[in-house]
Amino acid sequence: MRQLFQVRFMRQMLVLVAIMATLAACKNSTNDKSQPATTDSVAANIKLYSHVWDEIINHGKFELFNDSNFAKNVVMHVSPADIVGIDSAKAYYSNYVTGFSNVKFTIKDVFGMGNKLVKHWNFKGTHTGVFFGIKPTGKEVNIDGVTLVRMENGKIAEERDFFDNLQFMQQLGLIPR
Repeated sequence: MRQLFQVRFMRQMLVLVAIMATLAACKNSTNDKSQPATTDSVAANIKLYSHVWDEIINHGKFELFNDSNFAKNVVMHVSPADIVGIDSAKAYYSNYVTGFSNVKFTIKDVFGMGNKLVKHWNFKGTHTGVFFGIKPTGKEVNIDGVTLVRMENGKIAEERDFFDNLQFMQQLGLIPR
């Protein structure tokens, strides 16, 4: 019972940290005068961003990893090292599409200010393929996360994902619950 409480507490803390980071990012973007904040540019960024990730993850349209949608030196902050560049980002995210079947990626909410966006998402799938070298477990995953995004000239320039990696590994059956 105590362990269940600790896991729930950690999840709540991760959500709280993501919200605080979001607020800080939004506050900092109001001080960023390099890109004027307009409702139209924010709406256009949200539309492009949502469309690109829906098509890539749900429909495997990796051709959308291009210089029309992503900054040339796009940075994906992931552990253990950042992914830099369009081709590297494409190779990294291909693991999710080839590693899982029955993929359902849902953007639950997205909002923005200036050149910053925040996305609350859900990823579901069955681990039926090799995923970053991990052999298929046949397990289903259902994980929520938050992504902080920086857009640059209407293109995705930087992302930082937050999700419960422990829960993800437990759902894959790689770590005991």
